[in-house]
Amino acid sequence: MTPLEALAQHTIKTFRQAYHREPTVVAFAPGRVNLIGDHTDYNDGFALPCALEYGTVVALAPRADNLIAAHAVDLQEEKCEFAIDGQIVPMSAGHWQNHLRGATAGLLKFGLPVGGAYLAISGNVPQGTGLSSSASLGVALALGLTALAGEQTPDHRALAKVAQWAEHHFVGCACGLMDQIASAFGQRDSALLLDCRSLAIEQVHFPADARILIVQSGVVRELAESAYNERRAQCASVAAHFGVSALRDLDPQRLEAKRSELDYKVYRRARHVVTENVRTVDAARAIAQGDLVALGNAMRASHHSLKNDLEVSVPAVDALVDCLNLAIGNEGGARMTGGGFGGCVVAVLQFNKMDAVKRALGAFWHAKGMRPQLGIVARPSAGACLLPI
Repeated sequence: MTPLEALAQHTIKTFRQAYHREPTVVAFAPGRVNLIGDHTDYNDGFALPCALEYGTVVALAPRADNLIAAHAVDLQEEKCEFAIDGQIVPMSAGHWQNHLRGATAGLLKFGLPVGGAYLAISGNVPQGTGLSSSASLGVALALGLTALAGEQTPDHRALAKVAQWAEHHFVGCACGLMDQIASAFGQRDSALLLDCRSLAIEQVHFPADARILIVQSGVVRELAESAYNERRAQCASVAAHFGVSALRDLDPQRLEAKRSELDYKVYRRARHVVTENVRTVDAARAIAQGDLVALGNAMRASHHSLKNDLEVSVPAVDALVDCLNLAIGNEGGARMTGGGFGGCVVAVLQFNKMDAVKRALGAFWHAKGMRPQLGIVARPSAGACLLPI
């Protein structure tokens, strides 16, 4: 049984126990790992994510009134109920209901169908790792609620925007759209080169002999709405200084020519973004050509920039990245992934190097006096979909 099949069965079983009825819709949306291109999405730049087989399952059935009743399977089966109307308001910061309330309010705002529903919600994306459990939840909720209301083939870009809107207005994180797009549009065996301005997606076929290794650092990612939003504001200030709508429109040469006009810290934030855009496009080309050497060089440079220019890494993550890069060698590479401040490291390597890399990880954790942290071996997986019941 795959992780998705187990998760779906568990969610459906809990739904039946909670509501004494059968679900009529079961929706799934995956988490994602970003191979390269972090903090570029809110700057209208490029990112290279792929969906994972881990995600969120929402089981739903209709109800005749105008109420949403939800059962949070993973939170001691905590329950909630609220009305679908123009008065949906957030709960206190950090409350899980904000995702559901925000998705419901977002569907209303974007003119998508939503009606009374019973829900059970469960996920298996490791929390606090930077693998977009939040985006997975938002997209799964939007897909499930619209499908239950009769829209069987909703516009997945609209669902991604609903989930992003919920993050901004109910969850409290001014995220870009990359996580939600990756969750909605993931393709098996392909990474997605995402133009975060046009939302155009180019499928980039992943080499058959390559694998993605995702390793938890042991530092729970505390993003850090404050730090994330600060980076976003700093980038916006540089764009305004140059008279462009976003850093996407600024090339490295123009930035360097006028660096003296900027505060040094703010300049370095912008330097990360404009160089990361170049690296991301180069990395997509390398993957398409099966060139793991070029991909590894781009990943190493990306981590250096995230650590030193954007300052969103932490020492434990840096040490793990160094361990992986040393073990992988030239054909592939490793970097931090996600918003930063802990979470996961992502590596791409040849499958035949996996055993050696795992041995190096075992020695790394032993030397640190830590138990081995979660590691996931993956290939790109499919995006949001409705599951058979």
